Amino acid sequence: MVAPNWLDVLDEIVRVSGRHGRDDLIQWLRRRRAQLLDPRLRVLVVGEPKQGKSLLINALLNATVCPVGEGISTTIPTVVGHAETPGAALVWSPLPGGSGRSERPGSERPGSERPGPERPGPERSGASRSDGPGRPPSGPGPDPWSAAGHGVEPRPASRRAGPGPAAAPRSPAPSWPETGAGHTGAGQTMAGQTTAGQTTAGQSAARVRQPSPPPGPLGTEVVGPARRIAVPMERIAARISGRGAGIGDGTGAPETAGPPSAGGGRGSDLDGTGPRPGTGVEHAEIGIPRALLASGLVLIDTPGMDVTDPRRPISPAAAPGQADLVLLVSDVTRELSVTELNLLLHIAQSHANVAVVQSKIDMVPHWRAVVERNRQHLADAGVAAALIPVSATLRLQAARTNDKQLNAESHFPELINRLRRDQAGKADTLGRNAVALSSRTVLEQLAAPLRAELAVTSAATRSGPISKLHAAQREVDELRRCSQRWQNTLNDEMADLISDVEYDLRDRTRQILRKVDEAFDTADPLTGWDTFQEWLTENLTEAAEANYAWLAERCGWIAQRVAGAFERYGFDALPSWSVRVPENLADRIQVMEQPTVERFTRTQKLVTGLRGSYGGVLMFGLATTLAGMPLINPISLGAGALFGGKSVRDEGKSLLKRRQAAVKTATQRHVDDFFLRLSKDTKDTARQVQRMLRDHFSELTEDLQEGIVRSFRNAKQAAEVDAAQRDQRQRRIAEEMKRLSDLYERAQALAGVAVVAGDRGGLEPGA
Repeated sequence: MVAPNWLDVLDEIVRVSGRHGRDDLIQWLRRRRAQLLDPRLRVLVVGEPKQGKSLLINALLNATVCPVGEGISTTIPTVVGHAETPGAALVWSPLPGGSGRSERPGSERPGSERPGPERPGPERSGASRSDGPGRPPSGPGPDPWSAAGHGVEPRPASRRAGPGPAAAPRSPAPSWPETGAGHTGAGQTMAGQTTAGQTTAGQSAARVRQPSPPPGPLGTEVVGPARRIAVPMERIAARISGRGAGIGDGTGAPETAGPPSAGGGRGSDLDGTGPRPGTGVEHAEIGIPRALLASGLVLIDTPGMDVTDPRRPISPAAAPGQADLVLLVSDVTRELSVTELNLLLHIAQSHANVAVVQSKIDMVPHWRAVVERNRQHLADAGVAAALIPVSATLRLQAARTNDKQLNAESHFPELINRLRRDQAGKADTLGRNAVALSSRTVLEQLAAPLRAELAVTSAATRSGPISKLHAAQREVDELRRCSQRWQNTLNDEMADLISDVEYDLRDRTRQILRKVDEAFDTADPLTGWDTFQEWLTENLTEAAEANYAWLAERCGWIAQRVAGAFERYGFDALPSWSVRVPENLADRIQVMEQPTVERFTRTQKLVTGLRGSYGGVLMFGLATTLAGMPLINPISLGAGALFGGKSVRDEGKSLLKRRQAAVKTATQRHVDDFFLRLSKDTKDTARQVQRMLRDHFSELTEDLQEGIVRSFRNAKQAAEVDAAQRDQRQRRIAEEMKRLSDLYERAQALAGVAVVAGDRGGLEPGA
């Protein structure tokens, strides 16, 4: 026998999951594989309360295996399968780990217990969890199976042995080959009532206690060391509907012993004390001889969605992940509710085979219009589910009267044909669709850590060695700019300093010269020279010291200004030396020698007086001769004396002016010489300070540059190594993403879905 092609794809997905170290996905896929290879067709019947789920199963089998009636509701899942002789059993499954919680139908997802994406492949730890027999993850939004929107993670499950058949409370009727319907006689009763052909409770219990290899005839998968209790047929209906006070009252015996169940959920005390909360989950198994069931069909009735506490655990037997077909039952007296549409959307995201059964068409004359509106609702919601209208009442009536036309009007043949087609195509169509749907969930989980690692790798380019390399490059550039700034600052400030010091010295010497001029405008250099000489030396010394002090102060300020450019490097950049005023500055200043000036001696005064008196005597003598007086007479002598004295006074003033001018000129030359010498000294000092500051900060810059360049080289080497490793890892991730994408395309091709760009579920290498 040639294995179907979907099996190859599924096995490949298992191998890929193994490479990624996802043991949880491997276990889930293996359970999925075993389920798809199982020739039986498990049909899960779900829906809101009082929609006719139990009556639908009874009508399908022409047997009252599920309790129906006014005030009667299903409280535990009921698994109905084929058995040569009727029988019933209750199965308790303890919750794993004593957690007190179990799975709500539809909440199972592979790998859902994992805390987050991990590194795939050899870099990931080999330890992983095993998830229960679930279905793929649901989409966003609350779990429609839970009124509170609380989903519970799946748990591992194992198949238990046990036949699990239960008897229909009526005799088997002949089946109709064209429809699968049977015919019953007049003795038809509800479950729990004895009919002709029904076995006794003891016979049924004996059959149930007979061991059989796993899985049981109904294929029910339960968790942990389950307990299977044979139940009398007259009590199974009461237990299913929640009206039974207890099962372990001596009428049934446990088939499989195990430790008491633990966890939250409805259970039963095995010693006859009745139901006991917190002992596990339970479901009923009923086996009857029917041709429809003999072909491998298994029907599972479930409680209404809002009958029980939404947080109450439910048996894994009612999980959609274990079903091959999910039938949502909704009566035709109304259109599909929002809750039902949400439930369909939730199941359709992870289940490849969903159908809607519209019951009670015999009660609504315009049921066809309601069906059409519901079909439109399904199309608008994007749910690819067939809608089948049926009437269980007409079906049962047709079975009692053997009316084929009435049976056709019940539309059950259409439903039975759908079941047979699904069962016949389980190894082909259903398997391909299931693998296509499961592959998306599994491959997305495998791709999630790869995408996360790509995101982390992209973030590392901004915070890893590359960022350190960029920071080092910025430090190199900043040091270059810092070096240029402090050099420009030093040159500009020293140029300004030299100019300012020269101007300051010039201003101070001019003030001294102005005071000298003011002094010698009236003073005679011959009378106060020593005092003037001392004053001039003292003032020149004060000017030199003040000028030097200002030079030293400005040099210190310039050093601080240049050192400010190195503040960002966090150390003191000031030099250890400072400029001071020379201690021997006064010794460098020369004392002004007294210039040679012309003195007004007595001889010069006599000669000057005689020269001036000669003109007076002669002029007045000639004038008096006209009066008959002699040339030399008292008048001429008096005039000569007057003119001689004036000449002496005028000559003395002229000599004083010349002496003052000579002293001023000599002082000007002396101060100019002082300015030139001191200006030369201050300029030399400024230039020397400039060179010393330049050498100091150049050495400091070289030290910084050496450290920064070394850091830059190390960062560059680390960045190159990191970039090579990151590129290599990105290539591996891209290759793995490409393999996952190709595998996803193969899986989608099984269902005839053409994958276009952007519809790979985030499996593109660049996603």
